[in-house]
Parts: sequence; structure tokens; C-alpha cells
Amino acid sequence: MALRVGIVGLPNAGKTTLFNALTHAGAQVTAYAEVAQKPNLGMAVITDHRLDRLAVVVGSRKVTPAAIRVVDVPGRAEIPGELRQADALLAVLDGFSDGAEPTTDLETLRLELIVADREHVERRLERVRKEAKSGDRAKRQEAELTERLLAHLDEGHPLSEWVGELPSELEPLTTKPLLPLENGPGGIDCALEMELAELSDEEAAQFRSGPSALDDVVVRLKEALGLITFFTAGDTEARSWTLQHGQTALEAAESIHSDIARGFIRAEVIRWDDLIECGSHAEAARRGLQRLEGKTYVVEDGDVVNVRFNV
Repeated sequence: MALRVGIVGLPNAGKTTLFNALTHAGAQVTAYAEVAQKPNLGMAVITDHRLDRLAVVVGSRKVTPAAIRVVDVPGRAEIPGELRQADALLAVLDGFSDGAEPTTDLETLRLELIVADREHVERRLERVRKEAKSGDRAKRQEAELTERLLAHLDEGHPLSEWVGELPSELEPLTTKPLLPLENGPGGIDCALEMELAELSDEEAAQFRSGPSALDDVVVRLKEALGLITFFTAGDTEARSWTLQHGQTALEAAESIHSDIARGFIRAEVIRWDDLIECGSHAEAARRGLQRLEGKTYVVEDGDVVNVRFNV
């Protein structure tokens, strides 16, 4: 399942514009007064030059890059909606308006996220208190913990600063990585990137003096989420996938398909650059560069993995 990133920001900072630039989704960009009813959902491709090179070497008929699921909830930050399911938050800051103060806006946004978490915890406390009246010891303990969490938020502290475990059902906003992105001269021109997203890669490159600013955004997201990229490459398809740093060959198999993980036997692993140098899996195996690994092998960034399985 693709990891999810939520876009947050103050009104008219350019959230939906950035969403369109990242996902090519063409969502309607409206003023704050015209709040949309549903969140915008799309996929942001993780560009990786290694994938195309692998596809050429193995003769893949199809190329499928990895992607991150992006959620844009129009309106103010205190209406989080699906944002609680996000793995990270991308904070869009107004850097183009007269008198814009991105640093101040970021602090305001952080405070709004604390307020949103406070309201969320308060509602949960009301529910848990009612359940605790049954005399259930676990519910009483949860109510006591939730009361302490509420006091922590009342003091203006995010839950990322809470010492100790949090209830798994809580899904707080303030524990998620928050990546600030200035929409303006000091950062990225979201409106320009949205327009360029409608062009082909070749046409868009003619309007840029360097790499796409969006590629840097995706790289920052990968780093914040602790992601690595591994590849599968055959004549049918060359594809890139993401894993959390430290995850295993079995978890890589699960990300491809649950049946492959269930029937896991061994994983054939080769470094991407070794495969390109060898020109084929067969030649890599002949040179001893392709090895067999078990379920507990920790996948490294740039590994090309072929899982042997039997269901």
C-alpha cells in the first residue's frame, strides 16, 4: 500500500495548486470562501532515473514508478478529515502575497494542529469516560491517560513531545513529520509547477533552468518517511517500490502481493548497477553477483529483487 501524505496550510496558501502539481489530478482550485466538500486524492510519482535504465537492460514492456498517495483537504487546518491517516504532512506556506510571513504562518499552522489534536483527544475522552463507567479497569486506565494527554495539549505542547506510548487508535496530527514548503520566490512556484505538470516532460524541461522543484519535494518526503526504493525487473514490467528503511525481504514481498509473501521461498537479489553492467540476470548470476536471501534479509536501497514463491 502506498504511503500517504497530507497537504496542510492556511487559507489560500496554495494547497490545491501544489496537489495538482504533484499529482496531475486537475482538482478545482477555489478561494477559501468556496470550500469543497470532499478531499482531493491523487498519486505523486517518485521519479527515479535507475528504473528507466533497468527497463532498457531487461527489455521491459512496461515501466511503473513507485508513488506516494497525496491527500488535500480544502479549508482550514482544523478540519483534518483524512489527514489523520497520513504518514507525513506537507505544510504549504504563503510566500507570494504582500506582507507574507511564512515563518509566522508555520507557527500558526503548528498551533492549529495542536488545537485540532486537542479537540480530537477531548472527544475521545468523553467517549472513554462513558465506557469506563462499566468498571472496566483497562478503560479507566485509558481515561486517566487521555486526561493527561489533554492537559499536555492544553499547555500548548504537541503530542510529538509526549514521553511514553500513545493509544494506537488516537492517530494524532502533531506526531507526524511536518515538512514546510514556501509557495513563492523563496521556495517553489506552485502555480508554475501546476502549469508545467500539464506539459510533457520534454516540453516542461524547456521552461526550467534545472531539475523539477517537485522532484526535490518528493525526495524530502522520502527522507522524512525513512523510505528506500527497491526494484522488480522482468520482460513484462520494470517497477519501483518503496519500503521503510530496515524492512525485510518478506515485507518487500508483502508490498508486491500478499500471496507472494505467503508462499515466500527465497529472494534473488542483485544491485541495480551490477545488473546494468552485466546486461542481464543470467550474466549477473554467471558472475556470482546475484545472490539468494531469506525472509529476514534487510532490503537496501537500489536492490533488484525477484521473489521465488509457491502458493
